[in-house]
Amino acid sequence: MNWSVAHIPDQAGRIALVTGASGGVGRETARVLAARGAHVVLACRNAERGRAVASWIGGSTEVLELDLASLDSVRRAAGRVRDRHGRLDLLVNNAAVMLPPHRHTHDGFEVHLGVNHLGHFALTGLLLDLMTGVAGSRVVTVSSLAHRVGLGSFSTDRARSASGAAAAPVTAYGRSKLANLLFARQLQHRLAAAGAATVSIAAHPGLSPTGLWHGDFPAALRPVVTAGLRWLAQPADAAALPSLRAATDPQVPGGAYLGPARRFESRGAPVPASSSRVSRDRAAQVRLWDLSEELTGVRYAFPAAPATAGPAAQVCPVTGRTGRTP
Repeated sequence: MNWSVAHIPDQAGRIALVTGASGGVGRETARVLAARGAHVVLACRNAERGRAVASWIGGSTEVLELDLASLDSVRRAAGRVRDRHGRLDLLVNNAAVMLPPHRHTHDGFEVHLGVNHLGHFALTGLLLDLMTGVAGSRVVTVSSLAHRVGLGSFSTDRARSASGAAAAPVTAYGRSKLANLLFARQLQHRLAAAGAATVSIAAHPGLSPTGLWHGDFPAALRPVVTAGLRWLAQPADAAALPSLRAATDPQVPGGAYLGPARRFESRGAPVPASSSRVSRDRAAQVRLWDLSEELTGVRYAFPAAPATAGPAAQVCPVTGRTGRTP
């Protein structure tokens, strides 16, 4: 199916939060959800830019100041959402940095991992109980084609060190997008084990010439990037389609990963996407989850799993390990 915004069902009555909604793919995601009737919370680092976008979008919107480079800001933002709303239908973890000139977050993390993964991990954990009892609720986490270059293991030292990022910024970015995909899949595993109404889905936008591409690229890469974008990239409204389908298509199951269909998954209609072997490694997902809880101080609380008749294999929603009931 050549899926497009025309396939999005009515979103009236739904509450959606989109991070990074002041520009690029996030802005387009927020615009379409609002046009389909959702109340959209535009979570932006720059509240003034967010208000300008909200005015441009129209519909039912509000602006939430959120700096994913600060866990204090994440906690304040989550508190404001909880004060204003009794539930959340959609959480779109879209915001990202790519090759910025600075190298650490306010909490001392390497900036790619700190913003792209740890900030979203904390935000999702702090808001998840607003979603788990809501039918049709979804967490959509935006990864990237670059997750394939995210090699190496995750550790406390690496999370707090910028030396590797300075030497290989593309690898640091790729590692953060691999973390997004590992997180989305492990979150789905734990939600399913707990019998929650919420599902977790990942998506990637392909290539789009948004503000992310204004980063601090090594000089040798700039001509390649410019030429590649000219041939492969698609506009932000098209690049938002995988996220929008993940958020709204009831036929897309939890655990799915969507991306563009054509030109090496760089552009085209959203379809199931391919991913690296390590992104599907359950042990790697659990290790990253445990590290993320340690670094952010946010520990997820899942609803109790439905009772089963008789002894059966159970998956612990906290550890991901399998055992048997007595």
